[in-house]
Amino acid sequence: MPFLGQDWRSPGWSWIKTEDGWKRCESCNQELERENNECNINHGIIVNSEDDDIFNPGECEFAAKKRKKDHFRKSTNTQGFYREKWIYVHKESTRERHGYCTLGEAFNRLDFSSAIQDIRRFNYVVKLLQLIAKSQLTSLSGAAQKNYFNILDKIVQKVLDDQQNPRLIKDLLQDLSSTLCILIRGVGKSVLIGNINIWICRLETILNWQQQLQNLQMNKQVNNGLTLSDLPLHMLNNILYRFSDGWDIITLGQVTPTLYMLSEDRQLWKKLCQYHFAEKQFCRHLILSEKGHIEWKLMYFALQKCYPIKEQYGDTLHFCRHCSILFWKDYHLALLFKDSGHPCTANNPDSCFMPVSPQHFIDLFKF
Repeated sequence: MPFLGQDWRSPGWSWIKTEDGWKRCESCNQELERENNECNINHGIIVNSEDDDIFNPGECEFAAKKRKKDHFRKSTNTQGFYREKWIYVHKESTRERHGYCTLGEAFNRLDFSSAIQDIRRFNYVVKLLQLIAKSQLTSLSGAAQKNYFNILDKIVQKVLDDQQNPRLIKDLLQDLSSTLCILIRGVGKSVLIGNINIWICRLETILNWQQQLQNLQMNKQVNNGLTLSDLPLHMLNNILYRFSDGWDIITLGQVTPTLYMLSEDRQLWKKLCQYHFAEKQFCRHLILSEKGHIEWKLMYFALQKCYPIKEQYGDTLHFCRHCSILFWKDYHLALLFKDSGHPCTANNPDSCFMPVSPQHFIDLFKF
């Protein structure tokens, strides 16, 4: 575990770049120390009063420790112990750094609670949670698992309120419920952190979420202005060609008869197949109609079961190869203050950055 002393080899303070230069950010530990100092002053006043038997130094120290523990327990009910924009990914101990960064630590420290509020990062976080649910759930620490389900709760509530992206969350909950069923049935064969009743309660919560999403009714939008149906055909067709997911095309085709006609265009599905898959894969799963034409729509869903499709995200985590730092890139700060997203020491920071897919995020912490 990394130490946090005043030694020159310690990770140091957290800094943020502003118009006036770099400024130090106060950490959670400083706030706790300030609270403890205030409370110690109050206890000193009480102890030095006439009733010397009310408190003793041992009780004051115990109260301070309990207050610090309650503070961290309260923090885990929201996002975890940290809300950082970047973390250092180290896989082994060195003279300067002791310990290594795990998947659970990265999940706790990076600010995923704020990321799900950003429409560009929402799909990215959901996909990451889905991959963790499939194979990495038991590798998370107890605090990381608690943080995982807290973030998942926020995602479900956001979907129920906004009525957007319900299909993504249904797939995530389906994979997570399947994993929990397997883990609970083989409780003696796998390592589960915490009491088995906690996991059963989590499974019941997931089933409850699935029922709420199943009963979700989309509210009809009342708008007297311009609607999607009022657009000309060539613009509607152009919108469909922008989609990279076949299920989104089918969903949009259910809105109006005109959109359904456009969503059944063979050329549209051909372009979609060519975008996601190679020609060699076409030959192995060729589907022809009775008239001898290629059924591109059926081929897309057949190929999707055999090969992974290309992933598209509005924004992702980035990894700096020079500094070994994983970070969220804030494009607003990058434009205003030329901020790279983390204190990079390279001469040309942008050349060191690489986007990190959800699978690559997990692979970074495999030792």
